[in-house]
Amino acid sequence: MTFNEGMQIDTSTTSTGGGGRGRGIAIGGGLGGLVVVLLAVFLGVDPGQVISQQPALPPGAEQSGYDLSKCRTGADANEYVECRVVATGNSVDGVWENLLRGYTRPKMMLFKNNVNTGCGAASSDMGPFYCPADQTAYFDTDFFQVLKDQFGSSGGPLAQEYVVAHEYGHHVQDLLGVLGRAQGAGAQGAGGGGVRTELQADCYAGVWAHYAAITKQPGTDVTYLKPLTDKDIADALSAAASVGDDRIQKQATGRVNPEVWTHGSAAERQKWFTTGYQTGDPKQCDTFKARDLG
Repeated sequence: MTFNEGMQIDTSTTSTGGGGRGRGIAIGGGLGGLVVVLLAVFLGVDPGQVISQQPALPPGAEQSGYDLSKCRTGADANEYVECRVVATGNSVDGVWENLLRGYTRPKMMLFKNNVNTGCGAASSDMGPFYCPADQTAYFDTDFFQVLKDQFGSSGGPLAQEYVVAHEYGHHVQDLLGVLGRAQGAGAQGAGGGGVRTELQADCYAGVWAHYAAITKQPGTDVTYLKPLTDKDIADALSAAASVGDDRIQKQATGRVNPEVWTHGSAAERQKWFTTGYQTGDPKQCDTFKARDLG
């Protein structure tokens, strides 16, 4: 359990949708021998190219299977994964409203299988993602089980919450005008703009973790999260490491090729989350100026 039971869940920025049949989470394929369909945009910032390949849902086909009426308090967040995702979004909003002047809340969509987005039609095969076109973070909660079963994450609550905070980190980048730097940073691969963008979002997730247990929710006078334990942080670090490019490549192909990295190594993802968590200072998350990302 990580949420204070007295915390109140606000679902006003969350919607549900999705429908059809997913293709199933898949790993395999191209890009210089690396085939990772799931990670083509896993925790990514601009899923447009991959999303555009998905068939759009016909009108009236969207149905989510999520019942958010049961998501009322922190106790519900501790019990139901969909409530935990929404509550995490609330807590990330609460933290960034204090840190970033002019912060505006993103929208959240919980979906199953396939969904229409501002970036095009998408499927749950791609994992969680943020679409800057509609400023919405998209989550199929089935992904968290995949993260545990296929990628070796510990599966603890903070592992799931880290994923949400990472996607909201991309929203912060969007508000700051940083997302375009991924394309403008030039070099691709391990030192490229895409990797730097993802590692900065990891750092922003760490900043959220630093403040979430000391930031009080307006109107309730309780903090969003209970004090984080060493195990909580270990869960977040486990999730960050499990989706490192080197670990994914090794699992998929038996070799590691930094030239086609998109998100950074397991060690780098842990490092930048830890930087944000230990300092609580978004200014320490400027991966674009860092000479050494590891």
